[in-house]
Amino acid sequence: MLLFWWWALGDPCAWTGKGRGTRRMSPATSGTFLLTGEVSNDPITFNTNLMGYPDRPGWLRYIQRTPYSDGVLYGSPTAENVGKPTIIEITAYNRRTFETARHNLIINIMSAEEFPLPYQAEFFIKNMNVEEMLASEVLGDFLGAVKNVWQPERLNAINITSALDRGGRVPLPINDMKEGVYVMVGADVAFSSCLREVENPQNQLRCSQEMEPVITCDKKFRTQFYIDWCKISLVDKTKQVSTYQEVVRGEGILPDGGEYKPPSDSLKSRDYYTDFLVTLAVPSAVALVLFLILAYIMCCRREGVEKRNMQTPDIQLVHHSSIQKSTKELRDMSKNREIAWPLSTLPVFHPVTGEIIPPLHTDNYDSTNMPLMQTQQNLPHQTQIPQQQTTGKWYP
Repeated sequence: MLLFWWWALGDPCAWTGKGRGTRRMSPATSGTFLLTGEVSNDPITFNTNLMGYPDRPGWLRYIQRTPYSDGVLYGSPTAENVGKPTIIEITAYNRRTFETARHNLIINIMSAEEFPLPYQAEFFIKNMNVEEMLASEVLGDFLGAVKNVWQPERLNAINITSALDRGGRVPLPINDMKEGVYVMVGADVAFSSCLREVENPQNQLRCSQEMEPVITCDKKFRTQFYIDWCKISLVDKTKQVSTYQEVVRGEGILPDGGEYKPPSDSLKSRDYYTDFLVTLAVPSAVALVLFLILAYIMCCRREGVEKRNMQTPDIQLVHHSSIQKSTKELRDMSKNREIAWPLSTLPVFHPVTGEIIPPLHTDNYDSTNMPLMQTQQNLPHQTQIPQQQTTGKWYP
């Protein structure tokens, strides 16, 4: 288990060149390490990164509200970082004079397994920001209040996290509202009855209804810290059991086939010529057979026109022939409009004498101006039938 630490960046105006500072993480000590220099009101911006890398380690966080406020490095390293020195490059930039200064911070991480803290409680403080909570006097006051409630032999802060890192929302800039901070502390004794009151069914019901639970020891924190007791988390690592479960083999799980045996390096070559011929020959043979069958049906099984005419009645053939002739004549007319009128549209015999009437016009006659229906006066070969005189006076 590793305890959290923090480091405040002060005024770097007195820095010259590259300085070096060492911070050893000890589970028994925690506090603020300030770089002090000449008093100045210049806006200073700090940039931090792991030496040789563009960013900080994943467990290390940095916050600076404004160029006129101090920057704070804080975090809780993991067990993988134990025994590995971590060098943090800190670059300060003066936004008024454009001067820069660099400082290397060496962090030696040690394990705290010899000081086990199996009982851990995480509090959510609503009226604090993370940089305010990291101040040594504020954190000392909070640990003192927790110690009065818990009464442990050893009590240390394990981790401090801003509510924004837990998915919280930025508060409105009214009434000096705070974003909130999560503080996890660890102790070597079991939780007190006051802390256990959060787990009561009555308090759980009030929390589900978004009401404040009734905690007897809340007054010891209320003077300086507003704690959201519905978000408190109690972890007892002495009762944690392993989550490993034996795999029960059943449907969907393949049996164990032993170790994987890769194929040997000396593989025999394979001839794909036969496969290639089979792949092409079989579809080609099927296509050829289908082509021959279709050719036989289309060419060798035709009955012909003569056989069809022999089996068709004469009257049907005459009717069909007349339709073909009329169709051909109409098609010829559509190609040339100055040909003679079709004989089918002219009278064949004279209505009185019965003689054959010749065509009304020659081949070079313009038929485009001829009316579709001719009156009796327009017929040149029409015979005038005398009309009977009616009795009575006739006027010339």
